[in-house]
Amino acid sequence: MSRRPLIAGNWKMNCNRAEGATLARELFRGLPTPLGTADVALFPPFTCLGRVVEVVSESEITVGAQNLYPADSGAFTGEISPLQLLDVGATRVLVGHSERRHLLGEDDAFVNRKLLAALSHDIEPLLCVGETLEEREGGLTSAVVERQIRGGLGGVAETRAQDVTIAYEPVWAIGTGLTASPSQAAEVHAWIREVLLSLWGESAAKVRILYGGSAKPDNARELLATEGIDGLLVGGASLQARSFLQIFAAAAG
Repeated sequence: MSRRPLIAGNWKMNCNRAEGATLARELFRGLPTPLGTADVALFPPFTCLGRVVEVVSESEITVGAQNLYPADSGAFTGEISPLQLLDVGATRVLVGHSERRHLLGEDDAFVNRKLLAALSHDIEPLLCVGETLEEREGGLTSAVVERQIRGGLGGVAETRAQDVTIAYEPVWAIGTGLTASPSQAAEVHAWIREVLLSLWGESAAKVRILYGGSAKPDNARELLATEGIDGLLVGGASLQARSFLQIFAAAAG
C-alpha cells in the first residue's frame, strides 16, 4: 500500500510568537500550493501555536502541539487540555517523545492515556518510540520499541489505525548529529510494521511510520528512499525555512 510521505517539524522549546510567525510564513511561501505528493505538519511551542495556525490557515500545512494532558479541564496547573488545543486550531499532537519519557518521567501508561485522549477529540497523535544507546548495545531495540508501541496503543481500535502516526526516533540520534544508517532504520521500521500488523491486521498498512533523529537536508533523500520510511520527524533542521524546505523537496521529488 502506498502511503503519502509526511514531513513534520518539531520546533521544541524554540521561537517566540514573532519568530514562529515568520518561520511559518516563510514555509507557507516556500512550499508548493497544493503540496503535491507529500504532507507537512508543524509542531510549534504552545506560546505561538495559535499564531502559526493563523499564518498557515490558507494552506494544506497542518499544525499540532508538542504535548497535551489527558483531561478536558481541571486542577492540572501548567498543563494543556485537548479542548484547549482544538480551540487554537491544533489538529495533531506529539506523544511519547523521548525527551518527555527520559527527562520528565512519562511512562508507557501515561503516554497511552494521552494518545487515547487525543483520539477521543479527533486530534491525530504522533507516537514517538525509540531506544537509548545502552538499550541498542544490549540488543534490546526490538523489545523496547515493541513495548512502547503496545503500551502506547493499548485500547486503540483497528478502525482508528489510519488516525495514528508512528515516529521511530533512536534516542542516541536525537540532537547528537548521529543518524541511524538506512539499514538500521529499515530493520526497526520493518519490526514496527510487524508489531502493528499483530495489533490491527491489514489496517496496519494505513499507518505512516516516520524516522526522526538528526534528519537534515544532507541525509533526507537517502532516508526517504529507504524501505519502510514514510516520512521524517525533523528537529533542529525544522527551525530554518531553507533546510526544512530542502527536506520537503526530497520527499516531494
